[in-house]
Amino acid sequence: MKNKIVALVLAVTMIGVTGCGAASTAEKASTEAGSSASEATESETQSTETSEAAVSDEAAKESIEAALDLSQNEDQEWSYDSDADAWVLSITPYVTIQELPDQQGASVAVPGAYVKGIDTDGDGEADVTADSYSDAVKGSLVIDYDAKITSTNGQVYTASTSPVIINTGAAGYGSQQNQLASTQYAEDGYINVSIGNRGKQDTIENENGETVYTGDAPSCLSDQKSAIRFIKYNILLGNLPGSTDYFVSTGGSGGGAHAAMVAATSNSSDFYPYQADEGAVGVYATDDGSYSTTVTIDGKDYEISDGVWGSIAYSAITSLYEADMAMAFEYYLDADNDFNTDFQKKMAEYLSQEYMDYINSKNITINESQVGFDLNGDGDMDDDIKLTIEYDKDKYPDTNGYGGTYLDLYLDVFNQNLQWYLDNLDYAEDWTWFDESGNALSDDEVAAMTTEDKAKAFIEGRYAKSETNQGGPGGGMPGGNGGPGGAAPAGAPGADSSDKSDNKDMVVGTPDAGTSQSAGSSVDSSNYSSFDEMLEAYESDIEEISEGDKHGNNIVDLYNPLNYIGSDDVEAPTWTRILCGAAEGDISMFNSLNMQLAWLNAGTDCKIEWQWNGGHVPSEIFSESFSLYVDQMYGKYVDGAVTDIKAAAAEKQTKNGTADEATGTDISSWVNYDDVSNVSVTLKDAAAYRVDGASKSTPGFDVMDYGQEDYVFGNTEKDARHWSEHVLNVMKEHKDELAELFNK
Repeated sequence: MKNKIVALVLAVTMIGVTGCGAASTAEKASTEAGSSASEATESETQSTETSEAAVSDEAAKESIEAALDLSQNEDQEWSYDSDADAWVLSITPYVTIQELPDQQGASVAVPGAYVKGIDTDGDGEADVTADSYSDAVKGSLVIDYDAKITSTNGQVYTASTSPVIINTGAAGYGSQQNQLASTQYAEDGYINVSIGNRGKQDTIENENGETVYTGDAPSCLSDQKSAIRFIKYNILLGNLPGSTDYFVSTGGSGGGAHAAMVAATSNSSDFYPYQADEGAVGVYATDDGSYSTTVTIDGKDYEISDGVWGSIAYSAITSLYEADMAMAFEYYLDADNDFNTDFQKKMAEYLSQEYMDYINSKNITINESQVGFDLNGDGDMDDDIKLTIEYDKDKYPDTNGYGGTYLDLYLDVFNQNLQWYLDNLDYAEDWTWFDESGNALSDDEVAAMTTEDKAKAFIEGRYAKSETNQGGPGGGMPGGNGGPGGAAPAGAPGADSSDKSDNKDMVVGTPDAGTSQSAGSSVDSSNYSSFDEMLEAYESDIEEISEGDKHGNNIVDLYNPLNYIGSDDVEAPTWTRILCGAAEGDISMFNSLNMQLAWLNAGTDCKIEWQWNGGHVPSEIFSESFSLYVDQMYGKYVDGAVTDIKAAAAEKQTKNGTADEATGTDISSWVNYDDVSNVSVTLKDAAAYRVDGASKSTPGFDVMDYGQEDYVFGNTEKDARHWSEHVLNVMKEHKDELAELFNK
């Protein structure tokens, strides 16, 4: 049942218009509202203009703001981690109407340098300090705004300029239980936030005592956006350190999808009704049927948003809207791919045509300088190139007839990322290297290896990676949960995220009516006896979703980041980064490419990295790290910041590892490496490499749609609903032919 702390009168109609050029909200509030004096910073953050009409229920607004003001929360408790020198906040509600309290709480880890101590009696003085701490203590932070922290990479932060890391859970688009925030970023000077969220498998007990599912979109995303408002509100109040201008969302897999979607939908008015439903701070229905997004502090109103400055998403499983046909297209580019059934092959063929039409309808144009490639081969990178897919069986026989500038860019990204990997092999630590006969090299031979020698050995698979250290200087993946010094939960960044290409039994669907699909599946559907029955289910489900949810929205549209990137109704992030494993089988590489193109054209600095040899949710490797990238972006976009943040120099390996045999993948048949400083693969071979890592059968049928991810769940009578209009288009257009092949 709902745990109702505050009742809020809701209006359904939404409205929101963005504006540019506002002064830093944090700077205004810290000066005018009595919180600490903030150091002046230049910000790319925009403010959102909302209705000037009166809030419909002023008393409810005041009650929400009082309830979510940490200084008025008698239950807030702080623990001190002496090893990390960090204070960790107990799990605290970030909304006032908690449908599932165990999943709608936040925890914050604060570097010890920013904290004078804990005020236990409300007089503003530190009664418990790090030196006198013994047990968890209830009270408020006393913040030291003069303290400075130099990160492990050399960037300098204070309590009022520190980036705030928002860890998005939602692995598999599911729920995230509340967990204490990790202290791993304390040494870098970041504020680290762990948030729980509702997800697709959640249930509640309704008024009749019946258990019903309640995890439809956009509950995951709405929760995360409400948590961001809660943290920003308490920064404005002076209850927490950090800058409201420098929020960074991050997560892996489904969490990576939500990290990207948080950035793409920053402060979109489409999500105000859902945030108001849960009693979020700074989202209030107004008399004219729209929303106010201001909070009142010491009698003054301040805009507050759920926007982020940057995002680092690992294996972002989004956009699901295009995932079925994008992955089918990627499979189909490999002309030698053996599909498990004739039905799967036909679905891939027709979904590939659907994807070509979809991309070409987008009229995507990019300047060569934005992506860093000479796409038309004229010797410069000054031209605007229209990205299209073309079909010509005679011209492109090796890729089942597909080519064009869109695929030229796709291939260039693959080649660039392979070259980066080879060029940085000197960062590999404790690998075991082997000669062409399979014998481990001596220590002297390893010490004498050049970067070119390692590149050749890597391509030929003559190596075994270290089991204990895959990361580079500065650490590996981010981790948002697990308590002081703890590990992240499974599926989240920082967790053990093994390559799911080995998982041949991916179970999806509802708890009551699951379905199993995998790369080796030879059954087209285990839930429908005929194609007509499956087609009818698709039509019915999509019709239901198209009718809209309780707020009149198509939830599939809400969860498509491409609908929001570049929209006037969002605050554009300053920068984003998407890191995928090039060998993973959980998402097509086209998805991250499409988001990058959209963000670049919208003015956001966006980088995609396809980690060669990396699986699903890969760790940071070689010279890369999460904190390094954040520090570099801070140096690039914040006036007065340190601008020359670089990775530490590689320390060449001088002692060979201890593995008995080479375990590397021999990719020499796919790669032209006559010159290892300028390697290349063909589009045909890139496709073969991708399909080789496939962990799922061709998507687009049965109830799975895309893997274990979905926007919606079902009930005890019905499995997960279908939502892909593109799949439905194919099934309707080619009904007779597909029906003949189905489950044969």
